[in-house]
Amino acid sequence: MPAVGELLSINVSPERGSVKQPCGAALLQVDLGIAGDGHAGDWHRQLSLLNWEHAQTALPPGESAAYGEFAENLDISGLELHILPPGTRLRIGEALVEITQIGKDLREHPSPFELKGNGLMPREAAFARVLSGGRIGPGDAVRVEEE
Repeated sequence: MPAVGELLSINVSPERGSVKQPCGAALLQVDLGIAGDGHAGDWHRQLSLLNWEHAQTALPPGESAAYGEFAENLDISGLELHILPPGTRLRIGEALVEITQIGKDLREHPSPFELKGNGLMPREAAFARVLSGGRIGPGDAVRVEEE
């Protein structure tokens, strides 16, 4: 039985490492990601994905966060993204993406997540490239593709 999560939010901003705004549905494009987003381009980090439950538990007591506040493109519930090895393929709505990296070195580009004093991005954020494009939207299943 494949692992299944749910896409909660799609978030974009023109700059990398900045707070992103929820945008509703989006079209994922091969060799690009989401047009107009700072992660978009022909490289290995076209999309950033974050497990929403983990993001909430990593916040200091009494603090809350909104979708996109940690510079993530996709907020996903129900999947432990940080344990998926690079090469894992995820079916999200009509699109197929491949995990290329887990975590990132925040010394290169400090993110809003680091500025809040949390260390989740370096350990648990997943980055992906789009293998097969298509429409995605909140409520879509996020399935780990079985080999």
